[in-house]
Amino acid sequence: MTHERSRPLGFDRRVLLLALAAGFPATAVAMWLLWTGTLTPRLQWTLSVAVVGTWVGFSLLLRQYVVRPLQTLSNLLSALREGDFSIRGRETHIDEALGLAMIEINQIGELLQQQRRGAVEATALLEKVMEEIDVAVFAFDVNRRVQLVNRGGVRLLNRDVEEIVEQSAEELGLGQCLEGLPSQVLDLGLPNAPGSWEMRRGTFRQDGKPHQLIVLSDLTRTLRRQEREAWQRLIKVLRHEINNSLAPINSLADSLRRLVGRDPLPGDWQDDLNSGLKVISERSGGLSRFMSAYARLTQLPPPEVVAVQVGDWVRRVVALEHRTDVAIEDGPPITLMADGDQLDQLLINLVSNAVEAAAETGGDVTVRWAALPFGGQEFMLEVLDGGQGLAETQNLFVPFFTTKPDGNGIGLVLSRQIAENHGGTLTLENRVGAHGCCARLRLPLSA
Repeated sequence: MTHERSRPLGFDRRVLLLALAAGFPATAVAMWLLWTGTLTPRLQWTLSVAVVGTWVGFSLLLRQYVVRPLQTLSNLLSALREGDFSIRGRETHIDEALGLAMIEINQIGELLQQQRRGAVEATALLEKVMEEIDVAVFAFDVNRRVQLVNRGGVRLLNRDVEEIVEQSAEELGLGQCLEGLPSQVLDLGLPNAPGSWEMRRGTFRQDGKPHQLIVLSDLTRTLRRQEREAWQRLIKVLRHEINNSLAPINSLADSLRRLVGRDPLPGDWQDDLNSGLKVISERSGGLSRFMSAYARLTQLPPPEVVAVQVGDWVRRVVALEHRTDVAIEDGPPITLMADGDQLDQLLINLVSNAVEAAAETGGDVTVRWAALPFGGQEFMLEVLDGGQGLAETQNLFVPFFTTKPDGNGIGLVLSRQIAENHGGTLTLENRVGAHGCCARLRLPLSA
């Protein structure tokens, strides 16, 4: 024989029983007095019904008074759980426990409503941005299936959204985007995506599960625009330099042609002829040197990496400068893995430029270096001069741009190319708090 486990009394019944228990002693005493007195039976029954009815009625009222606010609080919490943040409870006095509870729940509802409004607005903004940006965006779940795609992704794959969502990366031809480095330049091999594409991959979590976000941007148009701009700049420079040489050559050639065609020839025709041919030779030689300098700039070989002691390197290059004394502020002992010959050429150009700039004002030149604190894998070298500083900084690294009467505009461009080939940077800027310029070279310890 099985015995069912007794069900505990609910909160409502316990409150009612406690209210009845609280009034039971007084009711029992009243009933005892009524029925032991000298009252008539009719009056005894009437008063008994009145006492018992009052006792039970107030007990039920107390139960209702306790339970109803709790039901209201339960409804409010249920609405919050269901996502309905617009319902508010009627607040009572703030100095009551029930009033404080109601105020707190109302404030929670207001806060959640504001957060939902902000989330909805942020989501709408994000969706608008994703639709308008000129890149393809895909979100893949743990099973490598698409869960989100923007308009750029639809154009890239030339399919409808319904045909893309829930498809695997391999089925869409994007499997390589989920492999390898998180940032790559890829050839997707898709019919509607020729050329190079920059791929960036990141991770995020949705519903507690990891997802991968893929962003693809077309590099073809950017590269073509940059290539076109580079050709325009090159043609502008070449036209300027070639015209500067060909214009006087054409003029002199025409003058000499008319000279030798005169009959009789003037007495000094040989001197004029020799003078004109000399100018033509000089201008032709200048044009040849210009083309040689351009070929040197475009044919810089890759670095041949060896161990280079920074201190020895700096002192060796400074010793080549005989026009003025160059001060050296020794830094920490640092060894670079780089091309020593190319670094010599780079530093020779920087020191030479600094010496020429300082000579105009009688200033000094200083070379110093230090290890950079960020990770300890880079170092910085500075060449400081006490010259007049830089009047124009925008064209310093434009090929063949120079402010020197006899300059060719190659040194700084070649120096920066050497620095970049070693994974570093070269910048020039005016010194802060002092006259002159600072050439700052930053290189990794290992090229």
